[in-house]
Amino acid sequence: MLKIENLSKTYDNGIQALKNITLEIPKGMFGLLGPNGAGKTTLMRTIATLQEADTGTIHMDSLDVLREKEEVRKILGYLPQEFGIYPRFSAEAMLGHFAVLKGITGSRVRKETVKHLLQVTNLWDVRKQKLGTYSGGMRQRFGVAQALLGSPDLIILDEPTAGLDPQERHRFLNLLSEIGENVIVILSTHIVEDVRELCSKMAIIAEGRVLLSGDPRAFAAELGGKIWQKAIGKDEVETYHNSMAVISTRLLAGRPMIRIFSEAPPGNGFEPVTPALEDVYFTTLRQLDNSVTA
Repeated sequence: MLKIENLSKTYDNGIQALKNITLEIPKGMFGLLGPNGAGKTTLMRTIATLQEADTGTIHMDSLDVLREKEEVRKILGYLPQEFGIYPRFSAEAMLGHFAVLKGITGSRVRKETVKHLLQVTNLWDVRKQKLGTYSGGMRQRFGVAQALLGSPDLIILDEPTAGLDPQERHRFLNLLSEIGENVIVILSTHIVEDVRELCSKMAIIAEGRVLLSGDPRAFAAELGGKIWQKAIGKDEVETYHNSMAVISTRLLAGRPMIRIFSEAPPGNGFEPVTPALEDVYFTTLRQLDNSVTA
C-alpha cells in the first residue's frame, strides 16, 4: 500500500501544483486521471524521488519515500512522459546498459533478464534494431522494459499512451494489464479510456487537488438515471450550454450529440443513457468549475 498524506508543492513562480493531496494506492493498476496541468506529473515525480515536496508524507508500507530515496529507487520502475534514448544503440544493448545501472552486474543474469523483458514487451525479434528506427509504440514498450528492470514493487507510468495510434495503444494496454497484477502500478493519464480499461481503483485530480478517489465502476453506477443525451443542431450548442448542465459534446455523423447531467428527466427529446467513466470525469470537472465560479 502506498499512502500519501497532505502532500503540497508550490514552485518558485508561485504556481501551487499540489494542494494537500491525500491518497491510498493499493496493489494493482491505479489510474490517476486529470486534464493537462492538473498536477499529475508533479505528483509522479515526487513519488519517484525526483523532486521535493513542501509538506506532507509518502509511505510505502514502512518505507518513508521522501526520506529514504535510495531505498525507494531500488524498488521503483519509472516511465516518464518524455524519456530519452540513444538512437544509435540497439534495444538489447541499451537495456543491458540500464540493467548494469540497476545493479544487475552478473553477465549471465543480465543477459537472461534482458532477454525476458524484451520477450515480455514483444521486442525480442527487433532487439538488434537501433532505437532510432522504432515506432512510438515500440519506444513506449522499450520504456516499460527498462521500468521493469529489477522486478520493482512500484511502477509509475506518466502519460504512457499519449501519441500512440489505436493499434499500438491496444498492444500497450494489453501489456500493462499483464504486469499490473502483483505490484503497484500508477497510470497517470488524461485519457479516460486507459483508466476505464485497466484500473480497478482511480482518482481524479485537477488544479492540484484530489476531487474523487475510489472504484470507477461504483462512481459510474452512482450516476445511473442522471445522464441524458440528445442530437442537436450545431447552432443550438451554445444555447444548451447556457441552459443545461452539459457535461460533454461530440460529433456523431457530423451532428453534435450532447450529454447532460440531470436528477430528473429533462424532457425535450432527451433519452437516458448508461453512465460511463467519461461521464464521471466530465461531471466531476464541471462541479469543480461551478465551485470556482460560484
